[in-house]
Amino acid sequence: MHVNEEDIEWNEYETPETTFRRKELGNAVDAEKLGCSLYELPPGERSWPYHYHTANAEAIYVLAGSGQIRTPDGNSDLEPGDFLDFPADERGGHRVINDSDEPLRYLAISTMEEPDVTIYPEMEKFGVYVGSPPGGREERTFEGYFPMDAETDYWE
Repeated sequence: MHVNEEDIEWNEYETPETTFRRKELGNAVDAEKLGCSLYELPPGERSWPYHYHTANAEAIYVLAGSGQIRTPDGNSDLEPGDFLDFPADERGGHRVINDSDEPLRYLAISTMEEPDVTIYPEMEKFGVYVGSPPGGREERTFEGYFPMDAETDYWE
């Protein structure tokens, strides 16, 4: 399949925690096992909360602007041409931060495996996705967000 990003509408995300725009390129071409989105992060904003996946690897390629990437190793600078790999485990923890005065544009690429569990260490919760991976188009057979300390006995 083939699509030009100019033919795709922006999806706007705005919460108290983050504000950004996203074009879902992978969905636009019905990619089955590979996700790709174009992100535009305004000055002073942050992307999705700090997280990592247990089944899906992710990568980022910076197109324009500058900012920071938060990883388990701390923050480091981002600039056009940077490529970053986030493996599907806690080493892949990340969050994009635009601490500049210009928009930050980047591609986010991911595998699209399910089921997946996404861990949000700072929020002390995790998300479970069955039937469609995070960012997937299919209806999920099960999904939910749960506190990290949620416990129940197997037989109860």
